[in-house]
Amino acid sequence: MVIPFNKYQGTGNDFIIIDNRASLFDPADTGTVRRLCDRRFGIGADGLILVSVDNEFDFRMSYFNSDGFESTMCGNGGRCTARFAHSSGIAAKEMEFRAIDGIHRAIADEAYVTLQMNNVSGVRMINGSLFLNTGSPHYVVFSHDIDNIDVFSRGKKIRWSGEFAPGGTNVDFVELSGDGIYVRTFERGVEDETLSCGTGVTASAIAAVMAGHFDKSPVNVRTKGGDLNVKFEISGMEAGNIWLTGPATFVYYGEIAI
Repeated sequence: MVIPFNKYQGTGNDFIIIDNRASLFDPADTGTVRRLCDRRFGIGADGLILVSVDNEFDFRMSYFNSDGFESTMCGNGGRCTARFAHSSGIAAKEMEFRAIDGIHRAIADEAYVTLQMNNVSGVRMINGSLFLNTGSPHYVVFSHDIDNIDVFSRGKKIRWSGEFAPGGTNVDFVELSGDGIYVRTFERGVEDETLSCGTGVTASAIAAVMAGHFDKSPVNVRTKGGDLNVKFEISGMEAGNIWLTGPATFVYYGEIAI
């Protein structure tokens, strides 16, 4: 079977997006997901996204990590999916869609896509750093000179540590930088550092305010793949009205036999 696909990237976080409204692609086929995401033997991506029919909202987004398995929410993936949905005529500029963690609103402007993330509660301090869930679990470590941190080795060790068993966690290394923060993320499921992580950027920005590094949002965020902005409201150790903004760019269209 030949499947059409679109490649998108959001600040270097890249995705294969498939219009699956006709149910051509089997979401349980982890081997094919893994092969398509492989950068040597497939298309190559941090993850694969299926856009399917939803009876209440504009569409449903299902996100799969490059390990082949369906994962928790992906912020940059959500922004890229919103860009794809608008460009493909699936949704208007302002849209609502369903993801694994609930309902999201998005606005696809010409330059940027803004995605509303779900409210954050249950923030915990673990070994001196904040652990919070922004649709995906993140452990946020504030440090200095993070360009010289071995994100792969340190991130992998924390990701599999007992405090986060059995599911593990994503790990964000964060450095204060001018009027914002600089973030590098080790992503579970990808099992490596990615150039950017939307839920990680969101978690890091919220943690920066909760830790007292900034009085309030918005927080400007730099990643290896580009710049993002996170706007939110803080009440104690909870955050709401959270909006993640940044570029979401079409890369190319193709077809592949599976």
